[in-house]
Amino acid sequence: MTGCELGWAEAGIRKSARKDLLLIRLAEGSTAAGVFTRNRFSAAPVQVCREHLALGSAIRALVINSGCANAGTGPSGLADARSSCTAVARLLGCTPSQVLPFSTGVIMEALPLARLIDALPAAVARLGVSNWLPAAEAIMTTDTVAKAASRTGSARLRRVAVTGIAKGAGMIRPNMATMLGFIATDAAVEPQLLQALTWRVADRSFNRITVDGDTSTNDSLVIAATGGCGDPPIARPDDPRLAQLEALVAEVALDLALAIVKDGEGASKFIEITVEQAGSADEALAVAYAVAHSPLVKTAMFASDPNLGRILAAVGNAGIADLDASRVQLHLNGVWVARDGARHPDYREHDGQRAMRPARIEVRIGLGRGTAGGTVWTCDLSHDYVSINADYRS
Repeated sequence: MTGCELGWAEAGIRKSARKDLLLIRLAEGSTAAGVFTRNRFSAAPVQVCREHLALGSAIRALVINSGCANAGTGPSGLADARSSCTAVARLLGCTPSQVLPFSTGVIMEALPLARLIDALPAAVARLGVSNWLPAAEAIMTTDTVAKAASRTGSARLRRVAVTGIAKGAGMIRPNMATMLGFIATDAAVEPQLLQALTWRVADRSFNRITVDGDTSTNDSLVIAATGGCGDPPIARPDDPRLAQLEALVAEVALDLALAIVKDGEGASKFIEITVEQAGSADEALAVAYAVAHSPLVKTAMFASDPNLGRILAAVGNAGIADLDASRVQLHLNGVWVARDGARHPDYREHDGQRAMRPARIEVRIGLGRGTAGGTVWTCDLSHDYVSINADYRS
């Protein structure tokens, strides 16, 4: 993609002989926007990213390491994040405030800054426009597959490209962003419009997924617009090109978000939970997340055990004080399980078992309260999830 180069290195941040450092260089004139975790223990790089974006400087580079989150590290962690920006700026000929740092990995361990800095020249030497796959590999932790997606579009836009990478498999319940996600387009977009687009895209994709209900200290999503396509900048919210571009970016973001769920730690099933007939969109999402976060529901899904009263219990525990349980409907992969808040008279347990066996399961819940709705994507909870997280630091 014109205006966006990626280079990687093996820095030995946590383990040797693996890609664990990524450098992204943006062309002069690029704009960038980001959304970040709301976890009050936000990592040092998250804090520095917010500072640098608030300054309004033209962002020229992103530096990302895996293996160490640099979270819960106090003033020394902040100093390390800033030093990484200074080192990148020195190599690329920009100012430290034009560099955004990102980290992912173990929390409450110091970033091995010297190893990161020593590996930066190798990442610079590899900078190239086609390195998206090794870039996706460089930001992996417990991920089993690299996550990348791309789209192109035209119409009122010239031929515009949108490409992104993400990482995440556990500690996933994003709150304004994903674990780590980076999307670039060669369109040109004014900063304020790009920031608003980023919020909207995050809400339609990364903020609709959950693996285990835990919001990370390092959640970050950055979208960059390099202007390399040659089109005049999108500078007005009523410019029809903005809606076209947002649709492309949203498709890439949703592809990446769903890839995170499918790669959930130990996951064997992908689950889509849609809530209909809610009083509001927030109400619909509250119910969907109550079901998606229930360990009892998730373990039943893993075992294909049609103990489906667990879903109704989760709906009732979603915090809707005036919910009329007698109006609730439940469908599972097309099987009508509960009608008017009780077991459907035609439902049989073997129907539930059959509906729960596929690798993709659709849960549809009707509340009988209004016309609003919402969808959340999650996965099952298996024995492997416990094993992966018990052994994470070994």
